Order: sequence, then structure tokens, then C-alpha cells
Amino acid sequence: MNKTLVAVAILGTAVSGSAMAQTKQPKPFTLEGGLGFIFTSGNTDTTSANASLEAHQELTDWSNDYSISGLYKQEEVENEDGEKEDRTSAQRFDAQAQANYKLENPDYRLFGFASYEDDRFSSYNYQSTIAAGWNQKLWNDDTTSFEYSIGPGYAFNEFNDGQSQNGLIVRASGAFQWLISDTAKFTQTLSTEVGSDNTKSSAESALTASISGNLSLKVSVAFDHNTNVADGLEKLDTETALTLVYNFI
Repeated sequence: MNKTLVAVAILGTAVSGSAMAQTKQPKPFTLEGGLGFIFTSGNTDTTSANASLEAHQELTDWSNDYSISGLYKQEEVENEDGEKEDRTSAQRFDAQAQANYKLENPDYRLFGFASYEDDRFSSYNYQSTIAAGWNQKLWNDDTTSFEYSIGPGYAFNEFNDGQSQNGLIVRASGAFQWLISDTAKFTQTLSTEVGSDNTKSSAESALTASISGNLSLKVSVAFDHNTNVADGLEKLDTETALTLVYNFI
């Protein structure tokens, strides 16, 4: 084989309060983290790494979510002189937080949201958003749950050339979870931020299944789309990840 996969190592750590438990009785705090690596050699040498950290906090008056993720990829390319050199081809950092204040009916909430994304290989130096509005948990039974958020906000964006693109937006998001069994779950998240200059949308589908004991395997596919990008760049970015997750109860 001209191209040989020499190593694929995926490491994940997770601290999760009974992730497969009934959604009606969530733990006060859960934390889940993952780290993955892929190495290839042959005609093309590449090194890829992705990491994530997600937390959920359930209090009497508040229901809060936090997440941090990153992606890095380096590959061997041929320069103009015909010589091979290592070059970074992907580098992204993303952080999000949403706080939901419960009203008299705890399924009705008021939310506040903030996010920051730094993607060195997109049209933007950074994209940041703040938003507030209405959040509602439409249902939450023993196996499935769905909630949505919608409200006005403001986007702070800076292009690679230093020009700013700031303005009012409307942000909408949804999150679905299906506990397929005691050892498997499916999650789907969607979000869109609609502005006069740019509409930024994201989606992630993920399936997590227990392999043995506290060890699980997570497969996810994520999509990020911007309507306003520089010439020569794609509007849609996709990312497929395979991660081993270890859950600490």
C-alpha cells in the first residue's frame, strides 16, 4: 500500500452524572470531556487532534450549559520548490455558555447566551455572539427530551482583513436527546443566528454507545455554515469525529 495508516489513537475522558439516567431526575452537575488523535503516513503524513469539554448544571432556579471545543490538523504538503514541509491546515477554538432562569413553571425559562469562535482557516478572525430571550422544554419523559430557545442578540465579527461586521441578530436553537437504551443515546443540536450581513448556522448529530462498563464510543457529525464568506472559501464546513469516552459517576 502506497499510503499506510500507521496509528489511530483516540482518547476521551468524561465525568458524567448518570448520562443514561432518566431525564426527569438530572444530576446537579455533570461534566464530559473527550480527546482524539489520528496519525497517518505514506503518500501523505497528517496529524489531527480534537478536544471537547461539556458541562451541565441543574439548580433549583437555573439550568445551565457550558462547552469548549478545539480542533487542530497538521499535514505534509509540497511547496513551490517541490520540497515537502509540514503545514497547519485546521485550527479552531470554540466556547459557549447558556444560562436558563426557571419561571414558576420550570419548563418555561428566560435564557442568556454567549459564544466565541476563533477559526484560523475561515473568513473570520473571530465570531462572537450574545443573546437573550425565551427558552422552553417542550417535553421531558423517561427516554426523550426536547427544548428550544429563541431571542434577539448582537454579533461581533471580524474578518481576516481586520474589518468588523457587527449587528443585531435573531438567534434560535434546539436540542433533542433520545435515550435509546441503558447503554446508548442519540443527541441532535441545531442553531442559527440570522443577521442582515451574515447568517451563521450549526448542527451536530451524535451517537454514544457503551462498550464495556464506563467505556463508551461516540460518533458525531457536525456542520457549520456562513452565508457571507471570502471569495474562494466554502460556506459549509463539516467535521466527523470518533471518540472513546470514559464516564465517571
